Amino acid sequence: MKLFFASDLHGSLPATQRMIDAFTASKADHLILLGDLINFGPRNPIPEGHDPIAVAELLNQYTESIIAVRGNCDSEVDQMLLSFPIMSDYNIVLLPTGQKLFLTHGHIYNADKRPLLKKGDIIAHGHTHITVAEWQGEQIIFNPGSTTFPRNEGGKPSYGLLDGSCLSVLDFDRNVLNSIELK
Repeated sequence: MKLFFASDLHGSLPATQRMIDAFTASKADHLILLGDLINFGPRNPIPEGHDPIAVAELLNQYTESIIAVRGNCDSEVDQMLLSFPIMSDYNIVLLPTGQKLFLTHGHIYNADKRPLLKKGDIIAHGHTHITVAEWQGEQIIFNPGSTTFPRNEGGKPSYGLLDGSCLSVLDFDRNVLNSIELK
């Protein structure tokens, strides 16, 4: 199973198109969206190419592949534009390894406030816009960063990929920024 992760699109059409192009090129089975899809939020500037309707229309073309969770900037009004559900605060995917992949945005559950999970399970979240792929205590913490407002060192927009047992964060030039083996 190959999974593609993106977070914090914040309504930027150019960033969303770049992400969709990378998702398509990756040949991943599913596109996991970790929230803050359409609205830019009160603490962010208006992103380049902000076009919520066009972002929704583009994402809706991939509805069958998408698993999404709600970000702190996502609302019921945003859900009205999208043909896939985004209003859940978390979702769980069971990996072939038996590990739980706990999907959330990060404003409710995160590395500091974790749900009850087993050793080796994975918490995947966005929200901070900072890339992470590492063991923290008994779980793996994974954050693909942001496609629109990166705050990681070097400031590169990024996405995540689970390919086999390798969980990685990459920039859009396909450079690996963070990586961890799940075994």
